[in-house]
Amino acid sequence: METVSLDAIVEIVRQAAQYMLTDSFEITQKDGYTNIVTSSDVAVQEFLCGKLSQLLPGSGFLCEEEDMQDNSHEYTWIIDPIDGTANYSRGVDTCAICVGLKRNEEMECGVVFLPRTDEMFAAQKGKGAFRNGRRIHVSQRPFQNAILSTALPVYHKEYARLCADIILDTIRECNDFRRLGACAPELCYVAMGRFELFYEYLLSPWDYAAASIILTEAGGIITARDGSPLDISNPGGLVAGNNRENFEKMLAIVKRHTGE
Repeated sequence: METVSLDAIVEIVRQAAQYMLTDSFEITQKDGYTNIVTSSDVAVQEFLCGKLSQLLPGSGFLCEEEDMQDNSHEYTWIIDPIDGTANYSRGVDTCAICVGLKRNEEMECGVVFLPRTDEMFAAQKGKGAFRNGRRIHVSQRPFQNAILSTALPVYHKEYARLCADIILDTIRECNDFRRLGACAPELCYVAMGRFELFYEYLLSPWDYAAASIILTEAGGIITARDGSPLDISNPGGLVAGNNRENFEKMLAIVKRHTGE
């Protein structure tokens, strides 16, 4: 990537964490108890947008908060200021700052930082994936020893039964499952070999964009819910796996229930 340095993005994300590592924040409901925003979300996003626009003048932004969705540029920053806001608001450590950069419709780099555990995941197209500066790779565990990371769709509970059936069918054949409440860290955990499988019915681009390139650069596979290539600019479901065999098996289970 000739445009900006990955190290520069990492440093900006680390600086942004100062607005997240505070006990004094306000919580506002966006759409009831299930969809909230904190004052930290807003502060982190404002800091990131200011610094990243200086780093790459003329770039666009696709962000979760404050309806910042300018996707008309060659380069677009995709930002979730705090992935796992519910976790963050309750003192749960699984929450992250996510910054991805796409060129047209392809991801160029991604950074996912969990300030409360001090885990910095970063990847650049063709350069590999790293956790705290050390290269990471997916595990080679088979499906029967795989852990699935997943969730019931909290914003669309009408699909909860479908997702529960997918989880039940999967756990009959894999080791176990986890529901951590933050997509980007979960995808990074697949990238570094803590988990092997991932599925969610519906996500927004800022939930997964940064982590998607970290996973693929670590040797994993990730697609849309129906197995087609990711549409980084629009909401959609995800299926991911540590290797082709496990991914295909997970995808087959999902398709059996969704009919896609």
